[in-house]
Amino acid sequence: MRIKAAAAGVMLAGSAIANEPLAAIDWLNQPPPRSGLPGIVLLEPPVAGTAAFPSVSVTPLETLVPPIGLVPASATGLPADLWRGSAAGDITHLIETVPVRGSPAMQALLFTLLLSETRPPPAAGDRILLARLDRLLALGATDPAQALVEHAGPTDSKDRFTRWFDATLLTGSEDASCAALTASPHLSDSYAARIFCAARRSDWPTAALMMETAHALELLPENHMQLLDRFLNPDLFELAPPLRRPADPDPLTFRLFETIGEAMPTAPLPPAFAAADLRDIAGWKAQLAAAERLARGGALNPNQYLGLFSARKPAASGGIWDRVAAVQQLESDLSSGNADAIDRSLPRAWEAMQQAGTETVFADLFGEPLARASLNGQTAALAWRIRLLSPSYELAAHDAQAAGAIDPFLAALAQGRPGDAAAPSAMAEAISLGFDATAPVPPAIRQMLNNGQLGEAILRSMVLFAQGADGNLGDLTAALAAFRAVGLEDTARRAALQLMLLEHQ
Repeated sequence: MRIKAAAAGVMLAGSAIANEPLAAIDWLNQPPPRSGLPGIVLLEPPVAGTAAFPSVSVTPLETLVPPIGLVPASATGLPADLWRGSAAGDITHLIETVPVRGSPAMQALLFTLLLSETRPPPAAGDRILLARLDRLLALGATDPAQALVEHAGPTDSKDRFTRWFDATLLTGSEDASCAALTASPHLSDSYAARIFCAARRSDWPTAALMMETAHALELLPENHMQLLDRFLNPDLFELAPPLRRPADPDPLTFRLFETIGEAMPTAPLPPAFAAADLRDIAGWKAQLAAAERLARGGALNPNQYLGLFSARKPAASGGIWDRVAAVQQLESDLSSGNADAIDRSLPRAWEAMQQAGTETVFADLFGEPLARASLNGQTAALAWRIRLLSPSYELAAHDAQAAGAIDPFLAALAQGRPGDAAAPSAMAEAISLGFDATAPVPPAIRQMLNNGQLGEAILRSMVLFAQGADGNLGDLTAALAAFRAVGLEDTARRAALQLMLLEHQ
């Protein structure tokens, strides 16, 4: 499943303030290869920490495979040999299982790791690439997954083609993959896929012949045969009762049900299926629900999210329609600059985003307009906290206009110095310790860094962060120290701010 060209966030971009953190830069400012990309990418490489000559290693050119990814190493700051020194099995397991749910900063970091140009360690083959594709699909990033496999060469192996075919089915661009399968039938052992593609290319005799062969040789399960029969012969089943829907369909089954007029709802299905509801053939409400779902996982460009929410007037009231109305009203009030109107619309819109779990997307979209608005009292305090969830969090911390609303600890944390303020909770104390200059990096991660195993060290630090967010505060301190040790200062600050500001989740 694909996610149109992609990106996610690791970090390294200096801010305009002294002693500034490395600030994530919005990829939306660059023309993406596809629409609907995730919105954050780190575009400034790390700076050398010493004037000493770096060590030089020599590798025969013929042993190096070209790096594969959508974001160049010069943009993310991550080296092409990110996975060097690590076992392919360890990396694939971490990619497949590292938890990022509920932490937009970790989601952005994972997307950056998955999409950055990297080469696998020797003898790893396609294992890491396939794990990257599978995790992108699992996160709902179907467009980036499709773009990544297309960049890698989707017809170089059956495994690559399978991911590509699944992605194109969900994004509605299966003509390209079907053309490839027709030209090279060996790419798939699936008779169902070959029948579908023959029919898609209007080669009905071939599709019918393969269907009869599959039936005679019992090459397909009975439920697949029934579905393909209705797909090829719709006139024969006009009055037939609907087929039973499978609980766990594959993308081809999903598309076939849609084609015969029995479309399956995507809400109960994995996130990748939500991409199908972003197509123009879906209704607006389905598009909105899919946008919220994908935005919660960091797999949707914030501008695409806002575009859908601003497309037209709400068709009704209640539920998602109230959230659409709240966002549209705030957007209108910010454009007019009416402070009294913003006093009314901002709390309403923020509550709506809390209900949807899309607070950081909202902050990315409205952080700068809120900074320009003239607000007072509780509205100013709310706007300040929202801005701390945006990429301009450090500017918010220095904003004198919010002096009466500033939480000293949050302001210090946004500047990378949480130890300058009293910690209001045990979690805040753990965060403060993680930013201390003397905070030790866990020995196992330090050893990985000494061995040049940067990618594995980052992934294992992400696992520690997830454990820390769940209540193991020692792991939280260790994870923040590790992120800062590898130059991920912006990720550390944003992740910590999100923990403090979204702690209720």
